Amino acid sequence: MRRALHMPLEGNAPLARTPDDTVIYAIGDIHGRCDLLEKIQRSISGHIRLYPAGRKVIVYLGDYLDRGINSRRVVDMVREWRPVDCSAAEIVTLKGNHEDLALRYLDGEIDAGRHWFDFDGLDGLDHYGVDSNDRSARDDETMKIMRNRFAAALPDEHLKFLLGLKTSHREGDYLFVHAGIRPGVALDEQSDSDMMWIRDLFLESDNNHGVTVVHGHTIANKPQIRHNRIGIDTGAYASGILTCLMLEGTERTFLHT
Repeated sequence: MRRALHMPLEGNAPLARTPDDTVIYAIGDIHGRCDLLEKIQRSISGHIRLYPAGRKVIVYLGDYLDRGINSRRVVDMVREWRPVDCSAAEIVTLKGNHEDLALRYLDGEIDAGRHWFDFDGLDGLDHYGVDSNDRSARDDETMKIMRNRFAAALPDEHLKFLLGLKTSHREGDYLFVHAGIRPGVALDEQSDSDMMWIRDLFLESDNNHGVTVVHGHTIANKPQIRHNRIGIDTGAYASGILTCLMLEGTERTFLHT
């Protein structure tokens, strides 16, 4: 199903704008739901036909891995898909905190692996064909064995994809990140860690950040529209609702599965 919602701004906040002649599609946290991603990608292809703008940008906000059905398939779809009749669309892939943990684990940080496993990282290993045996084991030896199995199972092109993920992307008056930004810190001084991990300090802030921040990371049952941010993580892995935010000029439209 596809819904278009034209959302009012709070108070007298100025209208955030995209660059001229540009349509942007931002996709929230996928977490292995390749079935929902397929529907959103199909909706984007259909939607693009309705908009004459010369430049199309598709931004994935991160958290491709684990949970859901098949995060390996999700990575392939993000890497390979282009909208029908629009092969020139620009694809931007951001890093979520789950990719951060997976990469740190692959790099030898055993505690990062434990953290990842506590938040369903073992599902990601399962999706890559890694037998997790005892899912409760967290001792150093088991974690090293699992890390080596994961490294062996991860295709080179998937590792290259994960290593190439960005932590932020700017388009006009919009900043796209996975989690948020630290209030009161200049945009060019934001840390990668905050942009992938921050939560309450950002969510509860009324600060004018100088941009409208589009983010995922924190689940809500519908898009969260504030004067300084738009949150689009609708918990796809559990809810079955994957959200895509379309931006053109000052217009905002939501596509949902």
